[in-house]
Amino acid sequence: LIMSILHKQIISIDRKEQLYFFIKKLNIDEAYISKIKNDNSNEINIINEALTHTSANTLINHEKLEFFGDAVLRLAATEFIENSFPTMKVGDRSALRSQLVSDEWLAKVGKSIGIENVLLLGSKASKDNCALPTFQAEATEALIGGLYQCINSLEPIHQWLNPHWEETSKSVLADPHKNNPKSALQEWSQAQGMNMPEYKIEECSQEHGNPKRFFCTVNFSEKSIAKGWGGSRKDAEKEAAKAALDYLYQIKKI
Repeated sequence: LIMSILHKQIISIDRKEQLYFFIKKLNIDEAYISKIKNDNSNEINIINEALTHTSANTLINHEKLEFFGDAVLRLAATEFIENSFPTMKVGDRSALRSQLVSDEWLAKVGKSIGIENVLLLGSKASKDNCALPTFQAEATEALIGGLYQCINSLEPIHQWLNPHWEETSKSVLADPHKNNPKSALQEWSQAQGMNMPEYKIEECSQEHGNPKRFFCTVNFSEKSIAKGWGGSRKDAEKEAAKAALDYLYQIKKI
C-alpha cells in the first residue's frame, strides 16, 4: 500500500502542461497524445517518472523505465532496419543497429528535443555540465520505455524516432568506417596479420568540456602512425583511429 501511494505521484498542473507540450513536440499522432493527456489515467505519471533523475528522487525515477526502454529501443530499431534495408546482410544490420541505439545517438536525440528542459535533476547534478550527455541519453531511453508503457505500441516510437534513424543511417552508410573507426582499424590490422592497434592516452587538461582534454596516439608495433584529441578518452581514441585510417588511405594501404 505504501509503495502504491508513493508511486501515485502528485504532479502540479504546471508540470503536467509542461510534459504535455513536450510530448507534442515529438510528432506523435494526437490519438496517442490524448491517451497520455487523460487526467483519469496514470500515463502522465509514467512520463514524469521517465523524466525524473535519481538525483531528484531516489524512490520514483527513470531507472526502471530506462531498463525497459533499452529493450523497446532495440526492437524498434531492428524493425526500422528490416523495413528500410530488407536486403542488408545480418552483420551489416548489427553494425548499423549498434549506431542507432548507442548512448551517443540517444544523447543527440535528447538534445535535439530539449529533454534537459523537462528533466528533473538534483541540485548538484543540474550543475554537472560534463554529465549532461549521459543524463540526456538516460532520459531519452527512459522516455522511450515510458511511451511504450503508456500506449502499448511501437507505432508512436517509430513516428518519433524514424526521422532520426533515417538521418543517422545515411551518415553511417556513407561512411566507409560506419562511424566506428576503431573497429575498422582493428579489422584492417587483423586482415594484414598485424598486432592490434595500441592506444596511448595523455590527459592534457583538467578542464571538463575542453575538446582537447585528452591526447591520443595510435601505435602499431610501438610506432605511432596517427594522433587525435577529444573531450573524453573515448573521443580521443576515436579521432586517432579515424586519423590513422585516413593516413592508411593516403599511402594506399587500404
